[in-house]
Amino acid sequence: MKKITVVIWGYGAMGKGIAEMLLKKKGVEITGVCDTHPKLVGKSFLAPLDYEGEHPDVMVEADIEALLDRTEASVVMIATDSFTKKSYDKIETVLKRGINVISTAEEMAYPKANEPKLAEKMDALAKANHATILGTGINPGFVMDLLVVAMSGVMSDVESIQATRVNSLSPFGPTVMEEQGVGISPETFEKRLTEGSLSGHVGFKESVMMIADALGAPIDRFEQQMKPIMTSIDRKSKYGEAKAGHLAGIDMTAQGFRGKEVFIDMKHPQQIEPELEGTQTGDYITIKGTPEINLSVKPEIDGGIGTIAMCVNMIPHVLNASPGLKTMIDLPVPRAILGDMRDLLD
Repeated sequence: MKKITVVIWGYGAMGKGIAEMLLKKKGVEITGVCDTHPKLVGKSFLAPLDYEGEHPDVMVEADIEALLDRTEASVVMIATDSFTKKSYDKIETVLKRGINVISTAEEMAYPKANEPKLAEKMDALAKANHATILGTGINPGFVMDLLVVAMSGVMSDVESIQATRVNSLSPFGPTVMEEQGVGISPETFEKRLTEGSLSGHVGFKESVMMIADALGAPIDRFEQQMKPIMTSIDRKSKYGEAKAGHLAGIDMTAQGFRGKEVFIDMKHPQQIEPELEGTQTGDYITIKGTPEINLSVKPEIDGGIGTIAMCVNMIPHVLNASPGLKTMIDLPVPRAILGDMRDLLD
Protein backbone atom coordinates (compact mmCIF):
# COMPACT_ATOMS: atom_id res chain seq x y z
CA MET A 1 0.00 0.00 0.00
CA LYS A 2 1.31 3.46 -0.95
CA LYS A 3 2.26 5.80 1.84
CA ILE A 4 0.07 8.74 2.83
CA THR A 5 1.68 11.76 1.20
CA VAL A 6 1.82 15.11 2.98
CA VAL A 7 2.75 18.63 1.91
CA ILE A 8 3.46 21.20 4.64
CA TRP A 9 2.61 24.83 3.84
CA GLY A 10 4.28 27.15 6.36
CA TYR A 11 7.58 26.08 7.88
CA GLY A 12 7.70 28.06 11.08
CA ALA A 13 7.43 26.66 14.60
CA MET A 14 4.30 24.62 13.89
CA GLY A 15 5.30 23.51 10.39
CA LYS A 16 8.67 22.23 11.56
CA GLY A 17 7.04 20.53 14.52
CA ILE A 18 4.58 18.78 12.20
CA ALA A 19 7.49 17.62 10.03
CA GLU A 20 9.39 16.25 13.04
CA MET A 21 6.35 14.31 14.24
CA LEU A 22 5.54 12.95 10.78
CA LEU A 23 9.11 11.69 10.43
CA LYS A 24 8.48 9.44 13.44
CA LYS A 25 5.25 7.99 12.05
CA LYS A 26 4.79 4.87 9.95
CA GLY A 27 3.00 4.84 6.60
CA VAL A 28 3.41 8.55 5.84
CA GLU A 29 5.85 10.55 3.71
CA ILE A 30 6.51 14.29 3.37
CA THR A 31 6.52 15.05 -0.36
CA GLY A 32 6.70 18.85 -0.29
CA VAL A 33 7.32 21.87 1.91
CA CYS A 34 6.39 25.46 1.05
CA ASP A 35 7.60 28.64 2.74
CA THR A 36 8.67 32.04 1.40
CA HIS A 37 11.33 32.84 4.01
CA PRO A 38 14.60 33.45 2.13
CA LYS A 39 16.60 31.51 4.74
CA LEU A 40 14.51 28.41 4.01
CA VAL A 41 13.83 28.48 0.27
CA GLY A 42 16.06 26.13 -1.69
CA LYS A 43 17.29 24.37 1.45
CA SER A 44 16.49 20.84 2.56
CA PHE A 45 13.47 20.66 4.84
CA LEU A 46 15.59 18.41 7.06
CA ALA A 47 18.27 21.09 7.60
CA PRO A 48 16.62 22.82 10.62
CA LEU A 49 15.47 19.53 12.16
CA ASP A 50 17.19 17.15 14.53
CA TYR A 51 16.73 14.07 12.37
CA GLU A 52 19.19 11.34 11.47
CA GLY A 53 16.87 8.75 9.91
CA GLU A 54 16.15 7.94 6.29
CA HIS A 55 13.61 10.00 4.35
CA PRO A 56 13.60 11.21 0.73
CA ASP A 57 15.06 14.72 0.73
CA VAL A 58 12.72 17.59 -0.15
CA MET A 59 13.70 21.19 -0.83
CA VAL A 60 11.67 24.04 0.63
CA GLU A 61 9.91 25.90 -2.21
CA ALA A 62 8.25 29.31 -2.36
CA ASP A 63 5.72 28.60 -5.16
CA ILE A 64 2.89 26.49 -3.74
CA GLU A 65 1.03 26.19 -7.03
CA ALA A 66 4.04 24.83 -8.89
CA LEU A 67 4.72 22.49 -5.98
CA LEU A 68 1.18 21.09 -5.87
CA ASP A 69 0.95 20.79 -9.66
CA ARG A 70 3.80 18.28 -9.75
CA THR A 71 3.76 16.72 -6.29
CA GLU A 72 1.59 13.91 -5.00
CA ALA A 73 -0.27 14.92 -1.85
CA SER A 74 -3.02 13.18 0.11
CA VAL A 75 -3.27 16.19 2.39
CA VAL A 76 -1.78 19.66 2.78
CA MET A 77 -1.06 20.82 6.32
CA ILE A 78 -1.46 24.62 6.32
CA ALA A 79 0.37 26.22 9.27
CA THR A 80 0.45 29.89 8.35
CA ASP A 81 -2.43 31.99 9.70
CA SER A 82 -4.88 32.32 12.59
CA PHE A 83 -7.91 33.73 10.78
CA THR A 84 -10.34 32.22 8.27
CA LYS A 85 -10.23 35.26 5.99
CA LYS A 86 -6.44 35.10 5.72
CA SER A 87 -6.53 31.34 5.26
CA TYR A 88 -9.25 31.20 2.61
CA ASP A 89 -7.15 31.84 -0.51
CA LYS A 90 -4.62 29.22 0.55
CA ILE A 91 -7.33 26.68 1.26
CA GLU A 92 -8.98 27.44 -2.08
CA THR A 93 -5.65 26.87 -3.89
CA VAL A 94 -5.40 23.39 -2.37
CA LEU A 95 -9.06 22.40 -2.71
CA LYS A 96 -9.19 23.25 -6.41
CA ARG A 97 -6.65 20.47 -6.93
CA GLY A 98 -8.82 17.98 -5.08
CA ILE A 99 -6.42 17.75 -2.12
CA ASN A 100 -7.53 17.51 1.51
CA VAL A 101 -6.62 20.28 3.99
CA ILE A 102 -5.76 20.35 7.69
CA SER A 103 -5.34 23.90 9.01
CA THR A 104 -3.82 25.15 12.26
CA ALA A 105 -5.72 28.47 11.95
CA GLU A 106 -7.63 28.95 15.20
CA GLU A 107 -10.76 30.33 13.52
CA MET A 108 -10.82 27.32 11.19
CA ALA A 109 -11.67 25.10 14.18
CA TYR A 110 -15.26 26.34 13.81
CA PRO A 111 -15.24 28.87 10.97
CA LYS A 112 -18.97 29.52 10.89
CA ALA A 113 -18.63 31.27 14.26
CA ASN A 114 -17.03 34.37 12.70
CA GLU A 115 -17.19 33.73 8.95
CA PRO A 116 -20.45 31.87 8.15
CA LYS A 117 -20.45 32.85 4.46
CA LEU A 118 -16.85 31.76 3.95
CA ALA A 119 -17.62 28.52 5.80
CA GLU A 120 -20.45 27.79 3.37
CA LYS A 121 -18.23 28.68 0.42
CA MET A 122 -15.42 26.39 1.61
CA ASP A 123 -17.84 23.55 2.24
CA ALA A 124 -19.28 23.83 -1.27
CA LEU A 125 -15.81 24.09 -2.85
CA ALA A 126 -14.56 21.06 -0.94
CA LYS A 127 -17.56 18.97 -1.95
CA ALA A 128 -17.26 20.03 -5.58
CA ASN A 129 -13.63 18.86 -5.59
CA HIS A 130 -14.17 15.71 -3.48
CA ALA A 131 -11.92 16.97 -0.71
CA THR A 132 -12.18 17.48 3.04
CA ILE A 133 -11.14 20.43 5.26
CA LEU A 134 -10.47 20.37 8.98
CA GLY A 135 -9.20 23.07 11.29
CA THR A 136 -7.79 21.80 14.58
CA GLY A 137 -5.23 22.31 17.32
CA ILE A 138 -4.90 22.17 21.07
CA ASN A 139 -7.18 25.17 21.64
CA PRO A 140 -9.52 25.67 19.93
CA GLY A 141 -9.90 22.12 18.75
CA PHE A 142 -9.56 20.13 21.95
CA VAL A 143 -9.01 21.43 25.50
CA MET A 144 -11.71 24.08 25.85
CA ASP A 145 -14.26 22.60 23.43
CA LEU A 146 -14.01 18.97 22.25
CA LEU A 147 -12.93 17.76 25.70
CA VAL A 148 -15.86 19.66 27.25
CA VAL A 149 -18.26 18.06 24.77
CA ALA A 150 -16.85 14.58 25.49
CA MET A 151 -17.13 15.03 29.28
CA SER A 152 -20.78 16.08 28.91
CA GLY A 153 -21.49 12.68 27.36
CA VAL A 154 -21.78 11.09 30.83
CA MET A 155 -24.35 13.69 31.98
CA SER A 156 -28.13 13.64 31.81
CA ASP A 157 -28.40 17.44 31.92
CA VAL A 158 -26.07 20.44 31.82
CA GLU A 159 -26.73 23.68 33.70
CA SER A 160 -23.50 25.58 33.04
CA ILE A 161 -19.94 25.09 31.83
CA GLN A 162 -16.66 26.67 32.88
CA ALA A 163 -13.44 25.95 30.98
CA THR A 164 -10.12 27.40 32.15
CA ARG A 165 -6.72 27.06 30.53
CA VAL A 166 -3.69 28.58 32.24
CA ASN A 167 -0.90 28.05 29.76
CA SER A 168 2.52 29.01 28.49
CA LEU A 169 2.97 30.76 25.16
CA SER A 170 6.64 29.83 25.03
CA PRO A 171 6.36 27.01 22.42
CA PHE A 172 4.62 29.23 19.87
CA GLY A 173 6.12 31.23 17.03
CA PRO A 174 6.34 34.94 16.07
CA THR A 175 2.76 35.15 14.75
CA VAL A 176 1.30 34.17 18.12
CA MET A 177 3.73 36.51 19.94
CA GLU A 178 2.46 39.38 17.80
CA GLU A 179 -1.20 38.44 18.35
CA GLN A 180 -0.65 38.24 22.11
CA GLY A 181 1.29 41.51 22.33
CA VAL A 182 4.25 39.83 24.02
CA GLY A 183 6.89 42.44 24.81
CA ILE A 184 4.80 45.58 24.20
CA SER A 185 4.41 48.40 26.74
CA PRO A 186 1.19 49.08 28.72
CA GLU A 187 0.66 52.19 26.59
CA THR A 188 0.98 50.23 23.37
CA PHE A 189 -1.43 47.64 24.74
CA GLU A 190 -4.09 50.29 25.37
CA LYS A 191 -3.49 51.82 21.93
CA ARG A 192 -3.74 48.49 20.12
CA LEU A 193 -6.76 47.49 22.19
CA THR A 194 -8.54 50.70 21.13
CA GLU A 195 -7.52 50.19 17.51
CA GLY A 196 -8.65 46.58 17.55
CA SER A 197 -5.24 45.44 16.33
CA LEU A 198 -4.52 43.12 19.26
CA SER A 199 -5.93 39.64 18.76
CA GLY A 200 -5.10 38.00 22.06
CA HIS A 201 -6.42 34.46 22.14
CA VAL A 202 -8.08 33.61 18.85
CA GLY A 203 -10.80 30.99 19.20
CA PHE A 204 -13.11 31.74 22.12
CA LYS A 205 -16.17 32.27 19.91
CA GLU A 206 -15.28 29.14 17.95
CA SER A 207 -15.06 27.05 21.14
CA VAL A 208 -18.26 28.48 22.62
CA MET A 209 -20.25 27.86 19.44
CA MET A 210 -18.80 24.38 18.96
CA ILE A 211 -19.90 23.37 22.46
CA ALA A 212 -23.29 25.03 22.13
CA ASP A 213 -24.04 23.43 18.76
CA ALA A 214 -22.81 20.01 19.91
CA LEU A 215 -25.13 20.14 22.94
CA GLY A 216 -28.08 21.56 20.99
CA ALA A 217 -28.08 24.66 23.20
CA PRO A 218 -27.70 27.72 20.93
CA ILE A 219 -26.04 30.83 22.37
CA ASP A 220 -28.03 34.09 22.37
CA ARG A 221 -25.07 36.40 23.02
CA PHE A 222 -21.29 36.21 23.09
CA GLU A 223 -18.94 38.56 24.96
CA GLN A 224 -15.16 38.66 25.33
CA GLN A 225 -12.67 40.62 27.46
CA MET A 226 -8.93 41.22 27.37
CA LYS A 227 -6.49 42.36 30.09
CA PRO A 228 -2.68 42.63 30.03
CA ILE A 229 -0.40 40.33 32.02
CA MET A 230 2.57 42.43 33.06
CA THR A 231 5.93 40.99 34.04
CA SER A 232 8.08 42.39 36.85
CA ILE A 233 11.17 40.59 35.55
CA ASP A 234 12.76 40.05 32.15
CA ARG A 235 11.42 36.97 30.39
CA LYS A 236 12.53 35.32 27.16
CA SER A 237 11.28 32.35 25.15
CA LYS A 238 12.46 30.96 21.81
CA TYR A 239 10.26 33.32 19.80
CA GLY A 240 9.33 36.08 22.25
CA GLU A 241 10.79 38.44 24.82
CA ALA A 242 9.25 40.67 27.49
CA LYS A 243 11.25 43.14 29.53
CA ALA A 244 10.20 44.05 33.08
CA GLY A 245 7.20 46.40 33.02
CA HIS A 246 5.99 45.05 29.64
CA LEU A 247 3.46 42.46 28.54
CA ALA A 248 4.30 38.79 29.03
CA GLY A 249 0.90 37.87 27.60
CA ILE A 250 -2.83 38.47 27.88
CA ASP A 251 -5.57 37.37 30.26
CA MET A 252 -8.61 36.56 28.12
CA THR A 253 -12.14 35.79 29.30
CA ALA A 254 -15.36 35.13 27.39
CA GLN A 255 -18.96 34.20 28.01
CA GLY A 256 -21.71 32.56 26.01
CA PHE A 257 -25.17 33.58 27.26
CA ARG A 258 -28.51 31.79 27.07
CA GLY A 259 -31.01 34.47 27.87
CA LYS A 260 -29.56 36.59 30.68
CA GLU A 261 -27.51 33.79 32.20
CA VAL A 262 -23.94 32.77 31.41
CA PHE A 263 -24.09 29.21 30.07
CA ILE A 264 -20.46 28.85 28.95
CA ASP A 265 -17.71 30.69 30.86
CA MET A 266 -14.15 30.74 29.47
CA LYS A 267 -10.97 31.86 31.25
CA HIS A 268 -7.63 31.80 29.45
CA PRO A 269 -4.58 33.65 30.83
CA GLN A 270 -1.53 32.85 28.71
CA GLN A 271 2.00 34.23 28.80
CA ILE A 272 5.61 33.33 28.08
CA GLU A 273 7.57 31.58 30.83
CA PRO A 274 4.76 31.84 33.45
CA GLU A 275 6.67 29.80 36.05
CA LEU A 276 9.26 32.58 36.40
CA GLU A 277 6.73 34.54 38.47
CA GLY A 278 5.04 31.64 40.20
CA THR A 279 2.15 30.91 37.84
CA GLN A 280 1.47 27.19 37.53
CA THR A 281 -0.16 26.04 34.33
CA GLY A 282 -3.18 23.74 34.11
CA ASP A 283 -6.42 22.87 32.31
CA TYR A 284 -9.68 22.80 34.25
CA ILE A 285 -13.25 21.94 33.29
CA THR A 286 -16.27 22.28 35.58
CA ILE A 287 -19.69 21.26 34.25
CA LYS A 288 -22.63 21.77 36.59
CA GLY A 289 -25.52 19.39 36.09
CA THR A 290 -26.22 15.71 36.71
CA PRO A 291 -23.70 14.46 37.69
CA GLU A 292 -21.35 17.42 38.19
CA ILE A 293 -18.02 17.09 36.38
CA ASN A 294 -14.73 18.48 37.70
CA LEU A 295 -11.68 17.77 35.57
CA SER A 296 -8.18 19.03 36.38
CA VAL A 297 -5.02 18.51 34.32
CA LYS A 298 -1.80 19.88 35.85
CA PRO A 299 0.43 21.12 34.37
CA GLU A 300 -1.29 22.21 31.17
CA ILE A 301 -1.35 19.96 28.13
CA ASP A 302 1.65 21.29 26.20
CA GLY A 303 0.33 23.75 23.63
CA GLY A 304 3.03 23.27 21.02
CA ILE A 305 3.16 19.48 21.07
CA GLY A 306 -0.61 19.31 21.50
CA THR A 307 -1.36 21.40 18.42
CA ILE A 308 1.10 19.45 16.30
CA ALA A 309 -0.21 16.08 17.53
CA MET A 310 -3.83 17.01 16.89
CA CYS A 311 -3.02 17.92 13.29
CA VAL A 312 -0.94 14.80 12.65
CA ASN A 313 -3.24 12.36 14.44
CA MET A 314 -6.30 13.58 12.53
CA ILE A 315 -4.80 12.80 9.11
CA PRO A 316 -6.41 9.35 8.67
CA HIS A 317 -9.78 10.61 9.91
CA VAL A 318 -9.72 13.46 7.39
CA LEU A 319 -8.81 11.04 4.59
CA ASN A 320 -11.70 8.76 5.61
CA ALA A 321 -14.24 11.58 5.90
CA SER A 322 -16.86 12.49 3.33
CA PRO A 323 -16.08 15.64 1.30
CA GLY A 324 -16.78 19.03 2.81
CA LEU A 325 -15.87 21.30 5.72
CA LYS A 326 -15.58 19.33 8.96
CA THR A 327 -14.96 20.22 12.60
CA MET A 328 -13.75 18.14 15.53
CA ILE A 329 -17.34 17.27 16.52
CA ASP A 330 -17.89 15.71 13.08
CA LEU A 331 -14.98 13.26 13.08
CA PRO A 332 -13.87 10.27 15.21
CA VAL A 333 -12.24 10.86 18.58
CA PRO A 334 -8.58 11.88 18.17
CA ARG A 335 -6.04 9.38 19.42
CA ALA A 336 -2.29 8.85 19.30
CA ILE A 337 -1.34 6.71 16.31
CA LEU A 338 1.34 4.27 17.40
CA GLY A 339 1.11 1.92 14.44
CA ASP A 340 1.04 2.42 10.69
CA MET A 341 -1.24 5.33 9.72
CA ARG A 342 -2.49 3.38 6.72
CA ASP A 343 -4.10 0.81 9.02
CA LEU A 344 -6.68 3.43 10.00
CA LEU A 345 -7.76 4.10 6.40
CA ASP A 346 -11.08 2.69 5.24
